[in-house]
Amino acid sequence: MKDTTDHIVDPSYDYESKPWHEHGDERPSNFSPNPTFYDVCEQRFSRRRLMQGGLAAAVTSVYGLSFASNAFARDLPADLIGFEPIMTSEADSIEVPPGYRAQVICRSGEPISGDMPAYRRDNTAAEQEHQIGQHHDGIHFFPVDGSSEDGYLVMNHEYIEPRYLHGAFEGRALGSGEVVYLPEETTVQAETDPPAEMQELLSAPGSAAMVGDGQAEVDVAEVEEAIEEALTQHRDRDQVLKELYAHGVSIVRVRKGESGEWSIVEDPLNRRIHGMTEMEIGGPVRGHDLVKTRFSPNGTRTRGTLNNCAHGVTPWNTYLAAEENWAGYFTNTDTLDQKPDQPREHARYGVASNGTGRYGWNLARGGEDEFVRFDASIRGADATEDYRNEPNNFGWVVEIDPFDPESVPVKRTHLGRYAHEGVVFGPVEAGKPIVAYAGDDARFEYIYKFVSAATYDPETTDGSILDEGTLYAAKFNDDGTGEWLALRPGENGITDFADMGELLVNTRAAADQAGATKMDRPEWGAVDPNTGEVYFTLTNNTRRIQSQVDMANPRANNQFGHIIKWRERTEDHTGTEFDWDLFVIAGGPDTSADLKGNPLDETSIFAAPDGLWIDPDSRVWIQTDIGESAQNVGDFEQFGNNQMLCANPVTGEIRRFLTGPIGQEITGVITTPDQRTMFINVQHPGATTTAEDYAAGRHLSHWPDGGDAWPRSATVVITKEDGGVIGT
Repeated sequence: MKDTTDHIVDPSYDYESKPWHEHGDERPSNFSPNPTFYDVCEQRFSRRRLMQGGLAAAVTSVYGLSFASNAFARDLPADLIGFEPIMTSEADSIEVPPGYRAQVICRSGEPISGDMPAYRRDNTAAEQEHQIGQHHDGIHFFPVDGSSEDGYLVMNHEYIEPRYLHGAFEGRALGSGEVVYLPEETTVQAETDPPAEMQELLSAPGSAAMVGDGQAEVDVAEVEEAIEEALTQHRDRDQVLKELYAHGVSIVRVRKGESGEWSIVEDPLNRRIHGMTEMEIGGPVRGHDLVKTRFSPNGTRTRGTLNNCAHGVTPWNTYLAAEENWAGYFTNTDTLDQKPDQPREHARYGVASNGTGRYGWNLARGGEDEFVRFDASIRGADATEDYRNEPNNFGWVVEIDPFDPESVPVKRTHLGRYAHEGVVFGPVEAGKPIVAYAGDDARFEYIYKFVSAATYDPETTDGSILDEGTLYAAKFNDDGTGEWLALRPGENGITDFADMGELLVNTRAAADQAGATKMDRPEWGAVDPNTGEVYFTLTNNTRRIQSQVDMANPRANNQFGHIIKWRERTEDHTGTEFDWDLFVIAGGPDTSADLKGNPLDETSIFAAPDGLWIDPDSRVWIQTDIGESAQNVGDFEQFGNNQMLCANPVTGEIRRFLTGPIGQEITGVITTPDQRTMFINVQHPGATTTAEDYAAGRHLSHWPDGGDAWPRSATVVITKEDGGVIGT
């Protein structure tokens, strides 16, 4: 999910009153002087005249450290990529190469548990708790007994599209992501006509004051609070609860039938993990003062997981949900001298100061504790009396055991707190530490690596191995080398944290102090299982700040993004030095370059690389997420709808494999163990529908059901007609 009006953080820009994001992108918050990745690239590649006209215009001789000739070089099968590439598309459909077929399963709202409540536009919150969530993202197939025809799909639900979640919203002029606020039904007209809440107080016995001759005594402060409540906008309670349930993770068993079609299977392991699910806090942050709340005064528990984008799968076969753009769900209206006064663990992550946050959940009518927690303003005498620390319970990686419905999810805090895109593991070997990589998907944020203190034992290792180790941030040097900077108090210039728990709650600030390289929005990562090479998508960014944008220069130079890869100098990936290079510069024929320095053509052009996965044969699968405001317009018209491509890591050849329907992003990819069935997700189809068209019932997409159906996120099952391996 991305903002395509990319810009460098500008402290003078009024982010509160002017638009800067699309659907939950974090507000720019990195004001450190650390060098950007663009600066590093420019210094490096200008020596080879690669930078003439800017990075995005590079189309000739490429990339000093040729990975095709390094120690990992190997021959790949001639038919590694054997399918016929397809062209771009603007159709409201899934398009795949000749010889392939696509089937839709696991639509948002499909029942998976409880009494299996059927999907309806006006489903209640209680029903949504037993249905697949909205906005599918990262996905993994956990086979049953090694089967390639029976297993559990576990998938993230990143965020929601309220317009297509609530039937009550139909007919209103709402843009993508907007919600409906309800004014109080009663108003204070006069002292003789108090609101309902005030009447309730006036009819109850009290002792603080008398209100009117002969009326009951009541507390004046309670009366004042009731009046203020009556004059405040609210959210419908059931709608807010439904939205919380539509977030999170779905675990659902699927099976291939005799006809070759896949379907959902009722199973006791099917369940939803969502924004209300109780969770444990693990690692160094457990019990820390910065995570204590009214709900958990000892700082060991929290409720819910939000905005899970990509994911991870541990060597011990559990699922990791990565919390990405969570900060905007909260609000902190504390002020000092009439200016926002937020602690760094809020301000550095973009917690809103507007009083509502992203969806106004703190304003749910009824004021229950589970909703009030989204207001992180100081209300009590200390942190155990309010929710000033509630945002600090988010921004983590959450471990979930899909095979144990009684298990409690755990937030593994030593992996750091930031806008996690996902988690990908380095090569795993018994007797060696666990190594995991992750990116912080926000402008000018960082790439991280975690190395466990303990070593891996296939018989005994569990998620607790992630609770102790060393977290590093990446520094990319202009000569093609790189180093991992340990994030520990007292090292690498890090002096501003009392203990490891405080550092991890403020991971970004620690990386700032260490001098990590500010990247162009690190998205998904992937590790080649045959070489150990690590790849990361960098979706887009710019050198031009927002205040410099004008009609003649409407966006920044690197609007299309690129993919980086590196090779660790230690075989077990635990070292602190690596060599890096670029794998591809995305764009059109005039603004792109593949591994050999050749421009991409009509069968391979793409923009905004996001999802990434490398299959067991080393095919590199690339998914795109051009933001809603840019799809099929201007410089992005040439790319059509969002898509998925396949690349050869040695030759750099790229072919387009799939295009999706209108207004969506393609995200999440995995195959069954035999590689003959692929699962991908389609997120937020129809999101480009304007407020006016939505009000008139004119929906740009009706995928996947067609006709006049509402668009719904869903999973797509891809197979070859000849039953062969996907990609060949």
